[in-house]
Amino acid sequence: MNELKLLEALKQFLIEDLGERDISSEAIFPEHEQGMAVLTAKENGVFSGEKIVAAGFKLLDPTFEIQPFIRDGQSFSEGDELAIIKGPVRYILQGERVILNLIQRMSGIATLTKKAVNILNSNHTRICDTRKTTPGLRMFEKYAVRCGGGFNHRFGLYDGVMIKDNHIAFCGSIKEAVRKVRGQIGHMVKIEIEIETEKELIEAIETDVDIIMFDNCTPMEVKRFVHLTPSHIITEASGGIDFHNLADYRDTNVDYISLGMLTHSVKSLDISLNVK
Repeated sequence: MNELKLLEALKQFLIEDLGERDISSEAIFPEHEQGMAVLTAKENGVFSGEKIVAAGFKLLDPTFEIQPFIRDGQSFSEGDELAIIKGPVRYILQGERVILNLIQRMSGIATLTKKAVNILNSNHTRICDTRKTTPGLRMFEKYAVRCGGGFNHRFGLYDGVMIKDNHIAFCGSIKEAVRKVRGQIGHMVKIEIEIETEKELIEAIETDVDIIMFDNCTPMEVKRFVHLTPSHIITEASGGIDFHNLADYRDTNVDYISLGMLTHSVKSLDISLNVK
């Protein structure tokens, strides 16, 4: 994650929670009273958020000492201590909720992604995410996908062309949509086309785009479409794929499977912070 963007986002999250002051902690603890807290896993998972813990607390007080016991992308078990935080008690409590919210969600995404990678169990096909992320958290959520062994699709509308069914409908054809796009973009920008039928696939192949995405296609359709697609064009399957049928796509030889559920349907992992 970009360090400057990370710090700026964390500042905004902390400001949202703190407002003018932390009435509870300031009333109970002197400003410089020192303490220690432990991050503990309450269930099994894959960790994501090592930088969040360090940067978040140090934004509140630069004297914090963070001792991590697990790195991003590593698995942990229920009861494992993930990190020790030493610093002013007042600021431990001020940062607790924001930091826990982030690392719980990120670790949930990393864990879900790892599960998808293991279910697919493919040496060729990669699991990737989508733009179905939480507004304001995309940087964090896409990083968490990488921690779980997945890959990132485009980050936004700005870093890749994806021509979907509505674009095609307004333009009248795939060829016309691609023609218009090529007249506007530079040579560094890739073009992806979303198709659902063999007829659309053939038209997309004829335009020689960079990526073709098979939308809401069965494993048998994906396998046949991959066979028809020239090897220099990247293939992707998406839509209607979940843990119940993911393994069925193992032998399709598609290059990527994009799963929106990695970020839009995730359950945050249970991680606690307890002051010692």
